Amino acid sequence: MEQNTVEADLLIIGGGTAGCYAAKTAAKLNPDLNIVIAEKADIRRSGCLASGVNALNAYITKGKTPDFYVDYATNDADGIVRGDLLLTLSQRLNKVTADLEKMGLVILKDENGDYVARGNRNIKINGENIKPLLARAARRQRHVKIINHVNIVDFLVDHNRIYGAVGFSLLESAAYVFHAKTVIIATGGASGLYKPNNPGFSKHKMWYSPFNTGAGYAMGMRAGAEMTTFEMRFIALRCKDTIAPTGTIAQGVGAKQVNALGDVYETKYGLRTSERVYGTVKENQEGRGPCYLKTTGITRQQEQDLYHAYLNMAPGQTLRWLENGGPREQNVEIEGTEPYIVGGHSASGYWVNTDRETTVHHLFAAGDVAGGAPQKYVTGALAEGEIAAEAAVKQIQKHPDSIPTSVDAKAKAIVKQAEQYLNHTDDQPSIQEIETTMQTVMDQDAGGISQYYGYTTAQLAIAETKIEELQKQIELACAHNMHELMSLYEVRERLLVCQCVIAHLGARKETRWHSFAENLDYPEPDNQHFQKYINSVYRNGQVNIIYRELVKRDEYYEH
Repeated sequence: MEQNTVEADLLIIGGGTAGCYAAKTAAKLNPDLNIVIAEKADIRRSGCLASGVNALNAYITKGKTPDFYVDYATNDADGIVRGDLLLTLSQRLNKVTADLEKMGLVILKDENGDYVARGNRNIKINGENIKPLLARAARRQRHVKIINHVNIVDFLVDHNRIYGAVGFSLLESAAYVFHAKTVIIATGGASGLYKPNNPGFSKHKMWYSPFNTGAGYAMGMRAGAEMTTFEMRFIALRCKDTIAPTGTIAQGVGAKQVNALGDVYETKYGLRTSERVYGTVKENQEGRGPCYLKTTGITRQQEQDLYHAYLNMAPGQTLRWLENGGPREQNVEIEGTEPYIVGGHSASGYWVNTDRETTVHHLFAAGDVAGGAPQKYVTGALAEGEIAAEAAVKQIQKHPDSIPTSVDAKAKAIVKQAEQYLNHTDDQPSIQEIETTMQTVMDQDAGGISQYYGYTTAQLAIAETKIEELQKQIELACAHNMHELMSLYEVRERLLVCQCVIAHLGARKETRWHSFAENLDYPEPDNQHFQKYINSVYRNGQVNIIYRELVKRDEYYEH
């Protein structure tokens, strides 16, 4: 395999929302820095914003304050949040929004020139081109080098200090060894752990980006980084079959959740994100399903607005309406998705200090991969990219360290392992077979859709044993080319994230968030013992659980 060595002052892994903005920020702060973005796809259309978005869901609207937003996110997560992280990103939401508009993003305005609000925390945009705009902003910086189509698989860490990473090209037989003084991980969360709503041919039709496989989490775990709140899974309430967003309907036209009898049930269970899913599950379980968003009777203008909004981000839903009479004629059937692990909607991810540095020195995390701050969405990810970049640039200037010789040996071992995958024989289970089995195990034994998201301690023990067996099998799997090598690593990463999720679900012996973590052995919340974070460190093949006390919004937290 051809080997390429890339030197950087700052390496950014992942060219999505947070990654692009981190690069732009760092380049502005120090134009002389050598900054490299390594991206698995092409940054012009990669990450969660690839196909666009129709609103910025985190914005401080007129009359509100950053503290208002922190209160909202804290309440939605029933207190298990990092107050310091939420406050520091909330204070920047409007600043990064204004910067997006300068880049060319179309933000809708009223007759007074004010942004058009959608509820208390959101504003409407025409965001089909938001990702190309972010990519262009990063590309325009003089010393930012972008390397597309390279799948980063492991960090280069020595004595708890990061010195770079190793990845492999998807297009040619080539390895990339990155040397860096400081690294920002911005790869996104994890989809594909559980059997999806639409298996088989349509398995990509899911809520979260199907290409975010938990790579950043898995690399951090293997490096010994502390992780947090993996038990706060995220389950999205979506339009049935198309898996299109429901918030645009609920907030855009005020549609209520109703059951098959026409009864409004959302207030019966609560209006937190997890409770909206839970109520839908319970109504179906108790025979009052299917469940809907009530759109019949909306005006023609509202219907046209919905068509337009969904063309920005989920055109399949608009096409379905046009085929079936539209939302004025039919209510929109809704369902929960399979669980995901993501730090932008829930609080799963790296345990970081207030400046977003992880417990591995010189490694920062931003966006979906950073834990502790749920409900950050697009603008929160931008804010975290900015915060991480500011701290990383300061650290580079203070510590111009050289690369230890031991790092080269680690890089060679990672490349050798990849070559072994490429040279394995075909008589082992295929990558796809292992992935399908993993998703079935998680679905049936770790609280997937088929179990109405509930799980027991006994089921988790079964899941743990089966996942460990699959981890052995993936090491024997064969990759015939570089694209299959990427797929192998993706399943390998997901399996490690599954192991962490199972450990965290078992460690929180309560049900604090219905559906998100529905522990059937402990169906009630237990504030006396679990009003705290569940963290973990991966060592010697085991997930070691750590319980930590809550961090308040006015604290500066340092490891």
